[in-house]
Amino acid sequence: MTERKKEQKMTFTILSGDPTDGDGGFGIGSISLDNMTPLIIDPERNDVYIDMEALHAKSKIEKKVRFQPDKEHAGPNPNLYWIVWLTLQNGGSGPYYLGATACEVLVSREERRIKLGYKSLPEHVNNMDKSLKGKFILSHMDRKSLVLLSNYLKDYDEGYYERSSEELKKQLLFRE
Repeated sequence: MTERKKEQKMTFTILSGDPTDGDGGFGIGSISLDNMTPLIIDPERNDVYIDMEALHAKSKIEKKVRFQPDKEHAGPNPNLYWIVWLTLQNGGSGPYYLGATACEVLVSREERRIKLGYKSLPEHVNNMDKSLKGKFILSHMDRKSLVLLSNYLKDYDEGYYERSSEELKKQLLFRE
């Protein structure tokens, strides 16, 4: 296992306290991101890594980028990234991937202080919510990115993957 994978192995967030525990007052109805881990997929560099700053739209790929909800804003031939909102759950037989949704991010290759990019904020918010609710939305990803994600999830912990739903495995099947 590479040194980078060893560092990342400890960074999945899973099953901390429930912020809505207590008297049923403050916090009821709020969404807890305690079990969500954002993965960044960079298909050009064959890289998948955890970046917790993505929860606040401050991931490495989002810094110093002015985003618009129009793909043309990123210019011709932009860098493609995926942010995968991965939710983990602890079941009776152990932890598993409860939900995973992917959002496309495009960033201009142009060298400038503030780059131009594309992302859909409503899509990110909705997909985070769907991941928390145990949905899988991955089939729109390109083949290479799906392979990278599949390998990462299996390599991280084969047991997590095996205990996960058949829907995840079905969506990770590679299209020809």
